[in-house]
Amino acid sequence: MKVMNAATFTVEREDHTVGNVIRMQLHRDPSVLFAGYRLPHPLQYRLVVKIQTTSQSSPMQAYNLAITDLIKELDHLKAVFEHETSQKQADYY
Repeated sequence: MKVMNAATFTVEREDHTVGNVIRMQLHRDPSVLFAGYRLPHPLQYRLVVKIQTTSQSSPMQAYNLAITDLIKELDHLKAVFEHETSQKQADYY
């Protein structure tokens, strides 16, 4: 049975760590009706992400937006971390 505005994406060499982060980011999008993931086999590092969206957005758009937002968040986290560690090092010496 084919479901409208639904898609399945396979991400190689990833596990629950990345799967859960992607799923949670997808749930922040109001156009996403369903977002879930599974690992087909515990010995294979392959992640299967399923997304269903409203008619206003496609699953590919939602997936790309989630990944883009995660990259921005991680870049911000890295910048703050580097700034704080350099502050502490300057205070120490």
